[in-house]
Amino acid sequence: MSTNNSAPRRGLRRAAVAGTALGLGAALLAAGTATGSPASSEPAAADPPTATVVFHDDFDGPAGAPVDSSSWNLDPGDNINNVELQYYTDGTDNVAQDGNGNLVITAEEGNPGNHQCYYGPCEYTSGRINTAGKIEAEFGRVEARIQLPEGQGIWPAFWMLGADFGDVGWPQSGEIDIMELIGHEMDTVHGTVHGPGYSGGGGIGSPYQLPAGESFSDGFHTFAIDWSPDSITWSVDGNEYQTLTPADVTGEWVFNKPFFLILNVAVGGEWPGYPDGSTQFPQEMVVDHVTVTEFTR
Repeated sequence: MSTNNSAPRRGLRRAAVAGTALGLGAALLAAGTATGSPASSEPAAADPPTATVVFHDDFDGPAGAPVDSSSWNLDPGDNINNVELQYYTDGTDNVAQDGNGNLVITAEEGNPGNHQCYYGPCEYTSGRINTAGKIEAEFGRVEARIQLPEGQGIWPAFWMLGADFGDVGWPQSGEIDIMELIGHEMDTVHGTVHGPGYSGGGGIGSPYQLPAGESFSDGFHTFAIDWSPDSITWSVDGNEYQTLTPADVTGEWVFNKPFFLILNVAVGGEWPGYPDGSTQFPQEMVVDHVTVTEFTR
């Protein structure tokens, strides 16, 4: 998302939500056991990695319910850093569960709360949540299944900041953009990293494009990274489209540490541009689930 002007709480802890161990299933190969046959000299296959879900939110609360405050923080305020136009509200007006197993983040035109932005009275409201101080990820798979909003100037994102953001600031904290979309390009999402020496417009990443005629607003898609020391791989619906390592960045690799999760829908900004007469409101980002899985042997 490139910069965040709200300082997350310090003293973050490792995600400790009780997980469900998911065995990946292949049996060990046995060394030759047939009577009269010599034992195979080939070593037995290594145990497959075990996947453990350390965080999962499927947003199964009643319609109008807020996010689970044991996992998520509402993050109110404006954002001058990206020259966005919205005010992120504190409450359920723009961030609420829908009663059908989804979280809905809604961008609205207008300002019924009379919020003040850096440019004067805010013209739009929206929602931003994060897991700072509550849930962290450090390696494994981080994914969300989302149906995205659309329109000129609409900018949804699923992303992460280093848990040391409050101490070292951005971009030294590191930023991993798992998914960003600019609303006038509804067939394309972007995966990007930002760090010291490659931040803002100099972030390093690649786009992923749907087949011709398809749109990310037409249905749900799963956006994920598979993350290990010195390597991050992005995928959409299981289709891997980019891997970055320290050799690919132009400064320090700052991604071998805990990160917290962020979901938001911005309105306007230097990158996506600004709403125009073609932009329809409200716009909704509908999130089916967010999951963090660790892999161990």
